[in-house]
Amino acid sequence: MFLPLLLLICSLSSAQIQAFESDNELGVNLRQTEVTGGEAGNVSEQQPTCTQDLHAVLREMSGVLAGLKVEMRYLQRDNTEQAKKSRELEQQYQAQSAKVNQLESQKTELKQQYQEQAAKLAEQAAELLTIKARANTTENHVNTLTREGEEQAARLRELESQKTELKQQYQEQAAELLTIKARANTTENHVNTLTREGEEQAARLRELESQKTELKQQYQEQAAELLTIKVRANTTENHVNTLTREGEVKRVAFSASLITSVEETIGPFNAHTNLIFRNVVSNVGNAYNPNTGFFTAPVRAAYHFEFYLHGHGHSSYATAAALVKNGDHVVLAYEHQTSGSVNPANGVTLLLEVGDVVFLRQWANTRIYDSHNHHTTFSGQLLFTL
Repeated sequence: MFLPLLLLICSLSSAQIQAFESDNELGVNLRQTEVTGGEAGNVSEQQPTCTQDLHAVLREMSGVLAGLKVEMRYLQRDNTEQAKKSRELEQQYQAQSAKVNQLESQKTELKQQYQEQAAKLAEQAAELLTIKARANTTENHVNTLTREGEEQAARLRELESQKTELKQQYQEQAAELLTIKARANTTENHVNTLTREGEEQAARLRELESQKTELKQQYQEQAAELLTIKVRANTTENHVNTLTREGEVKRVAFSASLITSVEETIGPFNAHTNLIFRNVVSNVGNAYNPNTGFFTAPVRAAYHFEFYLHGHGHSSYATAAALVKNGDHVVLAYEHQTSGSVNPANGVTLLLEVGDVVFLRQWANTRIYDSHNHHTTFSGQLLFTL
């Protein structure tokens, strides 16, 4: 609003300055006209023309000033209205400033409340984590209780079936009890009868009591003698059991051939190979195992072993086997010829501890033959215990 007023004042100032300059120029021109009046021949003619122009300018300037005054009045009125509006706007600005200050205070309070809410939310989040952990623990406990409940339900069903069985048994027993009661009544009657007879027999018992005392003395004497006999019998029984066990242990002997029916040549092998004599002829005491070929000593004793081998002569292969005790070679039967039959054999007596193992092992790069005639055999027996 002030800008148009300023522009109007500037335009008025410019108009006044131009008018003043026009007046000055007019005055100067008039003086120059007077100075040079003698020189120009038509001065009297130019002066009325200049006067007329001056009056025209003055009238024009008066019209302009009148218009300017009107515009000034309008501008003053507009300025007054603008000032009034400016005061109203200033009041509104002050009111808005007050509202802004109030909003700033509310913003500060809200910020504090937000911080307090954030702290509470953090506490609630921590509490929620704790609750979740407890909930997981509770869920695991519930699952455990559920499994236990299922197990208990199965037990209850089982107990229910047992209950049904027991109920049937109870009914059967109740029926049996009725039968027993009937028999008891019969028995009671019979007892009463017997009681009467017992009274009669009581007299007889008193007579027998005296005889019992005499018999008791005789019994005590016989009991002492019987105890002596029992002690002697126990001693004899223990001795017999010992002799029986020793007799059973002493009965250890076996004999077996290499194969059962068909003929077979075993070997040659690149390394020493254990032999299993599967055709058992005798095995007293079951100390020999035909599945492994091992003889296991049942007691500490002296044992005698013999083995007989059979083979066919060959230029490259001999017939040989060794008797082994607990993995160590003890004796060897070996024979080699290019043709004919070979029959190496050997025997040995060994002192074996309980659990010692004896078996035959075929020598490397040899051959052994056996058939249904049982040429190749392995035997052993217990000689005496130690």
